Amino acid sequence: MLVQTELMPPSETEQVMVRVHTPVGSAVAVWRGEPHDAAGQHHIEWTIGEDIRWGLNIRPALLAEPGVREEAGQVVLRGRLQLAEDGAALLELGDSQVLFDVGSPPPPDDTWVEIGIEADRVELYPYQI
Repeated sequence: MLVQTELMPPSETEQVMVRVHTPVGSAVAVWRGEPHDAAGQHHIEWTIGEDIRWGLNIRPALLAEPGVREEAGQVVLRGRLQLAEDGAALLELGDSQVLFDVGSPPPPDDTWVEIGIEADRVELYPYQI
């Protein structure tokens, strides 16, 4: 996903945090590239350090359209969720996909969902095309 990032003020955790502006919204997440490259335009891969569990950190979406936002210290990703045979799930987030590990209870397949994850558990890895 091609995004614009801006460096956030230093945090207590010493992690480099950025505000990521995507075509479908923005939120604050952990930057996993070189700190001096944190601000700018990047292709990124989302990495989530938490399993999704239906009714705990994932719920049905009220809107059937992709989105990214902040809510109560969390990054909320909204998209269409597809379950894979290997126990993982893919969230279609605009023109990209985010891979999740699925915990118990599992979410329903092929549905619009919102996934809320603490901002310090959402990491952005830049890559070159």
